[in-house]
Parts: sequence; C-alpha cells; structure tokens
Amino acid sequence: MDKTLEKTGIPTTEQVESAFPPQERLDEGAVAIIECFQRIPCNPCATSCPRGAIVPFEDINDTPVIKNENCNGCTLCITKCPGLAIMVVDTTWKDPAGLDRALIKLPYEFRPLPAVGDEVIATDRAGAFVTKAEVVQVLLNHAMNKVPIVTIAVEKSLMRTVRGIHLDARQRAVVCRCNDLDEADIAAYIAGGATSIDELKRVTRLGMGPCQGRNCVPIVQGMLARTLGVPVAELSPGTYRPTVKSIALGDLAEYDSARDELGDGEK
Repeated sequence: MDKTLEKTGIPTTEQVESAFPPQERLDEGAVAIIECFQRIPCNPCATSCPRGAIVPFEDINDTPVIKNENCNGCTLCITKCPGLAIMVVDTTWKDPAGLDRALIKLPYEFRPLPAVGDEVIATDRAGAFVTKAEVVQVLLNHAMNKVPIVTIAVEKSLMRTVRGIHLDARQRAVVCRCNDLDEADIAAYIAGGATSIDELKRVTRLGMGPCQGRNCVPIVQGMLARTLGVPVAELSPGTYRPTVKSIALGDLAEYDSARDELGDGEK
C-alpha cells in the first residue's frame, strides 16, 4: 500500500485522479471534487448536502462517496468541510476573455482575502507554484460563520494540478492560521535549531489547532527539507493522537449487560 499521504500529507497523482469524475461529467457543469482519502470520524459533507449527492455514511469513519449526477456544484459542502478537502470545478464557464479556462472554487481561510480581479499565485497540493490565476468571485458569509470561498480561473489543462492560492509574495505569508504563525516565524525557529515537526510543535503549538496540521504541516515539512537538505519523505510527520472511533450508547449498554451475565469472576 502506498504510504505517501501518511508520510507527507500530500495525496498521490492516482488518488487525486480518483477524486475527479469522468470528462463527460465535467463537460456537463460544476461538480464537487472531494479529496478525503483517510477514514476519520467526520461526516458534515454528507449531512449538509441538500441534493443527496454525497452518499449518507453507514459509519462516521467512512470516506465520502459522491453521486456526480446529483451534484450541481453549489459549494455548500466546501463551507462545511473542517478539513478543507473539497473544491468545485466548472469547465463549462464561459470565459469573457475568450481563453480556455475553467473555474476552481476553493476554501480560503487566510487573511486578507483577495478581491475580484486580483491576480494570485495558484499552487499545487504541496504549496508549490503552478501558475498565476485571476480571482473571479469571493464568497464570505459573516452571519453563518462559514469558510470563505475564492473562485479562480485557470487553464483547463491545469485544473487537476491547482489546489490552493497565495496572494502577492510581499504580503504576510501565514503558514499556521490556527496559531497565527507566518513563514518568518517558522523560519526563525528552524534557524534557531529546530529540526522536526515535534520540536516546532512544542514551542509554537504547530499542528495542534482545529485543522490538526492538515494545512501547515506539509508546508513546514517543505521548509525543513529545504533547510536541512533532505527529502521530505525522510522527515518525520510528527507525533499525533490516533484516530478515535465513536461508539454508540447502545453498544456500551450491550457491553455492560454482557459483563453482568459473565459474573464477577469473569469480568
């Protein structure tokens, strides 16, 4: 089994490709792309979809399964996903510039937000530069406290590669938004002798916020790799608590009844 995702936090090309629907479906209109490849106790995407496009989970640890024919790319699942694992792609957008571009709708929690018409840096899943992109729309709902959605236009040939955006490099480059750490903060700790995610975690709380390192750890791994001169795959991803599977109250009640039937000597 390929352990790339577990080691680096970055999905393989095969995993990314498996999240995309067939080209025939892409040609029909906007559709959600769900890049959630690990079994974790999380199901807001399925419970929030008003069209039943995301199959209801039998177990809260199930990975999402999407019925592409039911999805209209409404973006509601993007705002509900705590792991920022969902984007929407629309290849049928009529580009006013006459270019062969598609729309990509991405969750974006950094500040400041870009504005419509801004040119931003489109990045891949490792945070590396892919191309420059135009911001077409910015959705922000303060009343509902939802994650903002930034829509960018990129060449259709790059829509499987782009997975994030950065603003102008002259602005503050936030790495860990949970603990408000920017690239300069992390670089200073690395320059001071930190050589691992665990060391940085102890002094900065990196990876201990609500996202549990999903966004910041891959970026910091890249910074460590460049500074130490070693491949990212050779660096430890850090120590984390194991995934906990929820237990229904009924299961606990049955367990307690079984213990009573065994008797005191066999408990």
